Amino acid sequence: MKLFNIIFSGVFALFALLQINDPDPYLWIPIYGFACVICFLNYRNKYDWFTHLAGIIFCLGFGMKQLYTNDGVMDWMNRHNTENLVQSMKATKPWIENTREFGGLMIILIVLVINIFLYKKAGAN
Repeated sequence: MKLFNIIFSGVFALFALLQINDPDPYLWIPIYGFACVICFLNYRNKYDWFTHLAGIIFCLGFGMKQLYTNDGVMDWMNRHNTENLVQSMKATKPWIENTREFGGLMIILIVLVINIFLYKKAGAN
């Protein structure tokens, strides 16, 4: 569990650094920074159930917005025939940017859910 959290703490720190050139870094650096800090605190055995739950609720809510917004994930799938997401890291097409952001939220969500279930299984508060 410690290895899982230190790896994802590093992954999320890297994701946050990569957001510097993003069109909205003021939003995504804190989101990935939050995930990085949570994983690092889990690594240090400072697990907090409420913080994980808040992160999950945020990811679900913002993910739903990215899923159904104009030029969101559903538009990418239905109107743009699941166009290649890695064609250019400077996508000028908003449906590509929104789909990538949705993917980032889902990675955070999965890591938080894994932590909740593993810590619950281990008997943590």
